[in-house]
Amino acid sequence: MALDAAQHGFATTVAALRLRSWKLGAGQAMDVIDQFSQADFTHIVDDRADVHIGSRDGRFYLGYFPNGRPGGADEDWVTGEGWVIAVTGTANVPGYRIAFSTDTPAEIVADAVARILSTSRPL
Repeated sequence: MALDAAQHGFATTVAALRLRSWKLGAGQAMDVIDQFSQADFTHIVDDRADVHIGSRDGRFYLGYFPNGRPGGADEDWVTGEGWVIAVTGTANVPGYRIAFSTDTPAEIVADAVARILSTSRPL
């Protein structure tokens, strides 16, 4: 590959960059919360207006923290978490935890929740 020293800097076209518009902004939390029926899940809104949703069997948890998840002075890394999803494992298979920032669009969290809920089956 030869270098053309006569051409300075970075040169391209808008078409070559293939610019896109991306979904940004927190969106509407109800897009996520509305997926959980009162029959199958408990809903708690605490004194900070954080929302906690748990399955009746206690194995699924969703936390919504519009201002960031609170943490102690040595845990300030959690303050950027806006959504936390956790599924408890079994004796043979570990569970998992997913966290999204406060700026993650609710539609993206809603899609992740829908996919998780679609894998749930009554015993």
